[in-house]
Amino acid sequence: MTKTLKRGDRVSWKSHGGEAHGKVVRKITRPMQIKGHKVAASPDNPEFVVETDEGKRAAHRPGALTRD
Repeated sequence: MTKTLKRGDRVSWKSHGGEAHGKVVRKITRPMQIKGHKVAASPDNPEFVVETDEGKRAAHRPGALTRD
């Protein structure tokens, strides 16, 4: 089940430093690279680019994100 998240939604996720908070920047539905890491997104397996409150960006699967 894909969560219905949209640009600007406030979310949180588990991070190696604890819990991170930020916002959804965009939904991606095709493979791409973020900071040298391959993101294997597709229309059937979308991921979301999120930005922390400190300005760092990463891609996460919908199941890893919790709406705040």
